[in-house]
Amino acid sequence: QVQLVESGGGLVQAGGSLRLSCATSGRTFSGYTMGWFRQAPGKEREFVAAITWSGGRTYYTDSVNGRFTISRDNAKNTVYLQMNSLKPEDTAVYYCNAKVPALGEYYRRTDSGSWGQGTQVTVSS
Repeated sequence: QVQLVESGGGLVQAGGSLRLSCATSGRTFSGYTMGWFRQAPGKEREFVAAITWSGGRTYYTDSVNGRFTISRDNAKNTVYLQMNSLKPEDTAVYYCNAKVPALGEYYRRTDSGSWGQGTQVTVSS
């Protein structure tokens, strides 16, 4: 089991930026596809972005494509989410996720992998 701890959330004005970090421990970071998900009040958890072990492939949901960038530092066992041009609709609790690679769009699934405790992101208008 891999343990995940998110940090970097906070309150920011619309148009601003935040950088989330997810530090991992426990089982080796190696091989896992890492992802970020978010859950707004009254809504279901949704996929935001994912990155494969090598960093060679990244995936984004349409609403953040071009504004958010996911990256990872395997030497530090850490994954990042750089969020620019933030909008009020980006307000949510952001969760880090670690998954073993599988077929298809496995990285989007909200019912698999290990999860962190979440970090609150609030974007004011």
